[in-house]
This record gives sequence, C-alpha cells and structure tokens, in this order.
Amino acid sequence: MAGSVPGGGRPLILTEDPLLLDDLLRLCAAAGADPHVHHVVPEPGGTAEPGGDAGSTGWESAPLVLVGDDAARRVRGAPRRAGVLLVGRDLDDPHVWQRAVEIGAEEVLRLPDAESRLVDRLADVVEGAGRPALAVGVIGGSGGAGASTLACALAVRAARAGERTILIDGDPLGGGMDVLLGGESAEGLRWPDFAASRGRVGAGALEESLPELHDLRVLSWDRGDRVVVPPAAIRSVVAAARRRGGVVVVDLPRRVDEAVAEVLAQLDLVLMVVPGELRSVAAAGRVAAGVRMVARDVRVVVRGRCAGGLDPESVAGLLGAPLAGEVPVEVGLPGRVAEGEPPGTQGRGALARFCDGFWQRALGSAQGVPA
Repeated sequence: MAGSVPGGGRPLILTEDPLLLDDLLRLCAAAGADPHVHHVVPEPGGTAEPGGDAGSTGWESAPLVLVGDDAARRVRGAPRRAGVLLVGRDLDDPHVWQRAVEIGAEEVLRLPDAESRLVDRLADVVEGAGRPALAVGVIGGSGGAGASTLACALAVRAARAGERTILIDGDPLGGGMDVLLGGESAEGLRWPDFAASRGRVGAGALEESLPELHDLRVLSWDRGDRVVVPPAAIRSVVAAARRRGGVVVVDLPRRVDEAVAEVLAQLDLVLMVVPGELRSVAAAGRVAAGVRMVARDVRVVVRGRCAGGLDPESVAGLLGAPLAGEVPVEVGLPGRVAEGEPPGTQGRGALARFCDGFWQRALGSAQGVPA
C-alpha cells in the first residue's frame, strides 16, 4: 500500500532524457523548488548522490518524485509510495497508463499541456502544503439578514480559538469587511490589488500581505472605484487562502455570477442566514436555488424569531436544507458595532455562543472557545 507523502525536503527527478530534464528544471524554478536530479534509480531509502542526505533525497523520503517516461521501467521494483508523478512529452503514447500503474504513479502529466498542474504540485512542496483549511461561506437569504455580521463573528471566534483564520469579503458592493473589524485604514492589500494576478498565488505571500485585525487576516474590498477582479484570479486567491490550513470564512453576495461560482466551488459548507418570517423564506428559496447549482453543502441559520413567525425547523423544511442552528437577536449589538467593536467579540453574547458551538462541531474540537 502506498504511504503518505513525506513533508519537507526537495523533490526528486528521475530521468536521462536531457530535453525532459530541461523542462522539469525550468518548471521547478518557476515553482521555487530546488530538486535533486538522479540519472539512475536510487536504492530504497538511499541517497540521490554520494554523501547525500537520505532524509531528503531518497525515493522513499522525497516529498515528490517526478519519473520521466524513459525511467519508468527501471522504477517498477521500487517500493510503492504516494507522491509519484509520471512525466513525459509524448502525447500519443498508448502504453503510458500501463507504465503509470506499474510504478504506482498518482498522475500522468504530459508536457507542455500539464505544465501549470506540475508547477502547482511543486509549489505545494515548497510551501509545505498540508490539509487545506475548512472553508465556510455565509450568504443572506434575504436583504438585511445579517450574513456579514455572522461571517465576521465566525472569523473572530475562530481566531480566538487559536485557528489560523482568513476572512474574505466576497461582495464588492458590501462596503468592506475591514470596516466591520474597524480596520478600513489598516495597511495591506485589498481585492483590487489582485486584479492582475495570473496563475498560482503563493499562500504564504498572500497571508503576509493582508491586513491583520483581531488576530485574523482579512481580504476586503476598498472604497475606491470599482475594479473587476477576473474569476480566474479569484479562484487562485481563494485556493491560496486554503492551502495553509485553519479556517477560511467568506462573506458572499446574494447573486451567483461566474466569480461567485468560483468561490462556491471551493467551499466545504455554505450557511444561509434567513430571518424566521415567510417573506424572507420566499426570497431565500430563490437564493438557495442558485447556490445549490455549485455548492456542495448548504445549511440554514435562522436569525431571530418574528412575532407569529416560523420556527427554525419550519424554515429549514420549507427550504429543503439542514438546519445549522438559530442565532437569537443580540440586544445592543448594532450599537457596539457602530462604536468599533466587531461582531463576536462579546464572548457571552448569543452570536458568540452560536459561533463557538458551530466551530466545535465543524472542527471536531472538544475544547471550548475562550471568551
């Protein structure tokens, strides 16, 4: 059975094809990876060069192994492991999949078509990418439902629980999530700064470039002229935010366009905030229909109870979605937010209690969240 991919270290290249080697070295340079190159198959657990470090260069210990087509037959006897890629330049070779099975390769990458995919895998090695972040989107089922407030509170409570947390503002017309956190003048990049992004965005570089507010990082829109960020750039930025683990919370607009669809496709869960009255439920039904076309898991959060309104179970039943919980109206919250106190800061408030309970369930934590 293949083992797990070892963390750290340098990728290993096995090939005697000089043209393929040139391509692989170029792609390693593009990803910032410093590979070991071996022209013969190393002994299991051995080194790639005399006097080398077996902990970082051997077949079994390298975090990623790139096997050239020319070397595949000589690798057939090596121990099975994860992180082996079969790479070649012949797009019409009918026997390539057989060779991939023989060496236990995870993927077959044919150059130049798969160059971007290979750069991504190499960059993951450089960044030490592990388990991706739990990504949660929050969307209002109707206008004024309080989705942005809940998204901000979720991020604040996750950060206070010690999770690496990034809060992403997915609504260019929402006024800026940094305002809710009292950081509209904080230094750091906003969405318009990523409009010209092409290809992969570095996870570490992204995190360091964003404003840090209340122990979390926030990617917000600014208050300048509207700048359109291409869907491909949005996809790359959200993917980078997830690569270092922890928690990513996205405040979503109520429309689903191409850019929003790119975000929804990367979320593990979407919470739809719906006030407990019939008109809001009717509006939420239309929103849910669009979100479900892309999102994997949509759940309902009922905010407050109106006099003569619907109970939470009825709201969820009408929308045909699981109930994630109820957030009671918190007295005094709008005033505190207006004075610069972010939602979720009051550890004993109804909003914070909902968020703490949600994260304990979602993250499988047995410990409470500090106030």
